[in-house]
Amino acid sequence: MHAMQYEITLPADYDMGIIRDRVASKGHLLDAHAGLGFKAYLMRERGRDGSPVNQYAPFYLWNTAAGMNSFLWGPGFRGLARDFGRPSVRHWPVLAYEDQAAPGITARAAVCRRRRIPEAADLPHLAGELAEAARKLTGEEGAVSALTAVDPRTWEAVHFSLWEHEVPEGLGDVFQVLHLSTPEREKLRNGRQW
Repeated sequence: MHAMQYEITLPADYDMGIIRDRVASKGHLLDAHAGLGFKAYLMRERGRDGSPVNQYAPFYLWNTAAGMNSFLWGPGFRGLARDFGRPSVRHWPVLAYEDQAAPGITARAAVCRRRRIPEAADLPHLAGELAEAARKLTGEEGAVSALTAVDPRTWEAVHFSLWEHEVPEGLGDVFQVLHLSTPEREKLRNGRQW
């Protein structure tokens, strides 16, 4: 599995209704995309939930590299780059994924937190701790799913979670979920990914 995110930071006075309308009209286009576990269409608004910026920042969990590549080299990403400029795309191999969502549960919020992995960290031990953190997070009331992934080039860990309601404070950057495409969510394997 591969996690992926790009962030488009917008001017402080940007009409975020434009992003809502964009997602409302185009969000369904990935509802059947091969290789995609889920795409969370995420937005932050300046002054809401502690956000210092207006931002559109979709988060993807891919079942396959082929699915990810077909998106990045296809018309959807080309249209985004045409409208906003080509963003840098972060991607991480997934260490652990947990999904506790009952049928019919809708994610309304998401949290993303990144942190550097210290040079002296015992990597096998840390990987186990990161996997356990994702598992524990899905035990919280309102948690839908959680994952932990690491970029081994920069040794950055990312913790991402989806929530059906307001998020407990202090977990990370909070986003509104405008739409959730889940074409292959049932194929995502829970637990450690090694």
